Amino acid sequence: MAYFDNLKLEKGMYGNGSRSFTDILEELDPSANYANTDLEGLDAYQRQLKRFDIKVGGAGSDCVHKFFQSSDSAALFPEYVARAVRQGMERADILSDIIATRTVIDGMDYRSVISAPTKDEKSLKPVGEGSYLPQTNIRTSDHLVKLQKRGRMLVASYEAVKFQKLDLFTVTLRQIGAYIARQQLQDAVDVILNGDGSSGAADTISAAESNTISYQDLIRLWSELTPYELNTMLAPTGIMTKLLAMNEMKDARAGLDFHGTGNMITPLGARLLHVPDISGNKIIGLDKNCALEMVQAGGILMDHDKLIDRQLEKTAISCITGFAKIFPDASKVLTC
Repeated sequence: MAYFDNLKLEKGMYGNGSRSFTDILEELDPSANYANTDLEGLDAYQRQLKRFDIKVGGAGSDCVHKFFQSSDSAALFPEYVARAVRQGMERADILSDIIATRTVIDGMDYRSVISAPTKDEKSLKPVGEGSYLPQTNIRTSDHLVKLQKRGRMLVASYEAVKFQKLDLFTVTLRQIGAYIARQQLQDAVDVILNGDGSSGAADTISAAESNTISYQDLIRLWSELTPYELNTMLAPTGIMTKLLAMNEMKDARAGLDFHGTGNMITPLGARLLHVPDISGNKIIGLDKNCALEMVQAGGILMDHDKLIDRQLEKTAISCITGFAKIFPDASKVLTC
């Protein structure tokens, strides 16, 4: 059984498909071995930081060069970068509120499944004795999911950052993660609006009056989505201001909640999400439980060899993702 203080760390622990550096560490040094000890609650990577006395946050955070005190500790640096980028993605994350499932793959080719039941197939009619049950057809998509590589280039020499505190460097890396998350959200919105190759664009509903939005328009969006549940709405800035100005949004309870917590309430109970990059006067209404699948090729990608060798300049940090519709009619677009 290997222990955290005598593990040999090396470059080969990176680049193992969907298995991260931490996954490899956990196999060699399982966290279950530390139950009822001072190290309980730390994962395998955090135990390695403790082993080399590297503090990545707080007032007493170390400088970047602390990672490079030995070849073993240098192997921890790419995972630190990946975790900081991931934190930025999670802080700017809206995708979790609109996707039904997340699929991680090792390759670049992936076909999703699609189900497009008719109105008759959605209703469960009585079945007589000896009769066949109605069928729900699920088929493999005719097209591969289009994967997009989204990322940023880290342009900095080791000499420029080696004396920078790690908590400050983390802020920059988190911002890179936030950029990636926003680009992924744009890709998801594009698939909803324009289709994924196998499924077409979302059905469009026109508001009763152009350039205006009323409570009745929202009711129609809700009814058109039936039998799916309207539990999520995406809107750009201009439409958000119109929604918040509606009389139905000005009751005391809604106002107190918005001013106190920033949580926006719709009269229909759907979660209202601000997506500035939606073009035009559109509201996307969807059932987040069955509308969209997110496909991710591995985790956060980076040039781990260069990072370990202190060649930070022009190091690419990216993530490869794509989106596919599961039930195409589980999303609708209301144009104003």
